[in-house]
Amino acid sequence: MLTLEPRTAGPLRQVLTPVLAIVATMIAGGILFMLLGKNPVEAIKIIFVDPLFDAYSRSELLVKAAPLALIATGLSFGYRANVWNIGAEGQFILGAICGGAVGLAFYGIDGWFVLPLMAVAGMLGGFAWAMIPAFLRTRFNANEILVSLMLVYVATLLLSALVSGPLRDPDGFNFPESRQFHDSATLPILLQGTRVHIGIVIALLVSLVGWLVLQRHVFGFQIKLMGAAPRAAHFAGVSTNRMVYLCLGISGALAGLAGMFEAAGPVGQLVPSLPAGYGFTAIIVAFLGRLHPAGIILASLVLALTIIGGETAQYLLQVPKAAISVFQGMLLFFLLAFEIFTRFRLRRSGAGATA
Repeated sequence: MLTLEPRTAGPLRQVLTPVLAIVATMIAGGILFMLLGKNPVEAIKIIFVDPLFDAYSRSELLVKAAPLALIATGLSFGYRANVWNIGAEGQFILGAICGGAVGLAFYGIDGWFVLPLMAVAGMLGGFAWAMIPAFLRTRFNANEILVSLMLVYVATLLLSALVSGPLRDPDGFNFPESRQFHDSATLPILLQGTRVHIGIVIALLVSLVGWLVLQRHVFGFQIKLMGAAPRAAHFAGVSTNRMVYLCLGISGALAGLAGMFEAAGPVGQLVPSLPAGYGFTAIIVAFLGRLHPAGIILASLVLALTIIGGETAQYLLQVPKAAISVFQGMLLFFLLAFEIFTRFRLRRSGAGATA
């Protein structure tokens, strides 16, 4: 009988884990593409290499990575404390709805205050949506994984209902979409000719603040203590309920801010197709980045690369979109698999042999 025995993971093992996961994903993905009748080498090259040599793709890399980094930084707070927010996609949508609604309320008004108001509204929207699983867990011991996940579908339907009703463009020929945001409600572009917006800078600043909080603040210490030794955290006076509210609140607010950035940036309006899966992909980013803000920045660029390269592969090789999603899912699978063997040693019980 095989059992897992805990062992200490050195720094080198921890650094190598995500690298090995990426390599394993490329190999397994190549086999997948070959089974689909595509050239595996060409497909991997299109996904991982070609975007790096194209100026527009490089700028899009930043555009795609910004919301991933924002959401994953928030998620890392909860995951370190064993608070599992799987519904960042729903909080992303609520942030877009609330921020977009404020932008539409001030439609036609040219004021510097519009964007900050939209950002605050977006963060509050994501925060409020994350408070639902927090309340249900602390009050009724409900599983926050299931609650936050189910709220994603509620948020998606809410967005569709709003852009088909109260927020619909009156001059939009009955299409389910809002007005295009006014210039004062759209994010400033940093590089002309691209979609690189100021949200990218804010994502970097948030990651820096996240690192400072986790490494230098007592709150970060409490988060890590609660995740590593819950009983010790309890005896040290750390309130579990308070940590649940704070961790879910932070991740919800950052996911909401990312949603507002997406609506007021690349999309420029509220549409039913706004949910692009950033909330789910950010879960992979958080773990690929080892729940560390600096690692999350690098991981968000890697996942953004697969998104851009995957879209190109769909166009050039006619690879199904589902295959690209499976490809990204493989990354999380291999990451968790290597993580297990980093933290545990496989033993054959009875015989005492190590595998």
